Amino acid sequence: MRHTPGSRRLRHLTLLAVSVAMAATLTACGSDPDKADAPTTSASPAPTGAVTRAEAARILDRYEEINAKANKIQNPALLGTVEGGQLYEQSKADYRLFPTWSKKDQAYYEKPFTYRDRSYYIPQGQTWFAVQATASGSKSPALLVFDKTSDRRFKMVAAVYTDPKSPIPAVDTSNHGLATAADPTKRMGTLAPEQVSAAFEDLYETGDMSISRLASTTVTSTAVNTYRERTTYKNAKYATLHWEATQPTHPKIYVLRLRGGGVLAVFPTAHNRMEQLKDGYIYSGNVKIDPGSQQAIFDKTPRVAILDEFQGQALAQFTPSGEPKVLGVEYQMVDSR
Repeated sequence: MRHTPGSRRLRHLTLLAVSVAMAATLTACGSDPDKADAPTTSASPAPTGAVTRAEAARILDRYEEINAKANKIQNPALLGTVEGGQLYEQSKADYRLFPTWSKKDQAYYEKPFTYRDRSYYIPQGQTWFAVQATASGSKSPALLVFDKTSDRRFKMVAAVYTDPKSPIPAVDTSNHGLATAADPTKRMGTLAPEQVSAAFEDLYETGDMSISRLASTTVTSTAVNTYRERTTYKNAKYATLHWEATQPTHPKIYVLRLRGGGVLAVFPTAHNRMEQLKDGYIYSGNVKIDPGSQQAIFDKTPRVAILDEFQGQALAQFTPSGEPKVLGVEYQMVDSR
């Protein structure tokens, strides 16, 4: 995975035509000086997390090294030794779609980069930890999540970037320097973290912010605008568009308590985008939708309907009395049929 302002996974969907050419996120990673909150002194035994900060730094360093090698040759098996979850689903799709990208984007994706200005958030009693960092060559802060997967390796399972103008809120590390995990099923404000994906995906289906129970952000506004484009996009004369939520491939949600109250959640999200000929054109028998270059990677057959599956990951801030703010979201098309 590699993040770059010019060529990245879709933060949101942009409708171009029947032959939609979706942008791809790039990702890869290295090491810089680490930041750590000073532990709180106490007479009681210090609690522990899944790793120490030094161990977390080494895990991220190894990820950067292996990720750079895998990106250079688009090797999903190699990448799978250090990456998992929704992030890995997106990265595997990156590799499949790589031939459709411009030479400039391909070269950028293959170029290694490092994560700098790191802050480690290691919750007590969990199998996972998070890192806030900024990728070299980017101004967008990211929240990275590493979890111990079924093969008992720590792998990066999420990496969500936010707008530089929307800083990631401060995580509570008052527990001897450790972070504190929160229950994704517990309501915080208008929604629980486990409910925010459905609320967000409903914006693509209905375009109705009034029933979403989400705060208005750049991310939610883009989702609503995408819904509105269904009647004005290039092929609206003879085809229809609609979106529907689908199940994320990896459903685990990661939640951290924030300083001063509230929580920060990294959550999976997913939807299908359906483009279908209108009835009159379907019955004519001689009109088909030609897949775009990226859609054709999965199925190049012209057809009366094209269904694109997008797997995503997102970051949201929850406050005790307000509406959740979706700070960042990234999708990648992982199938088209």
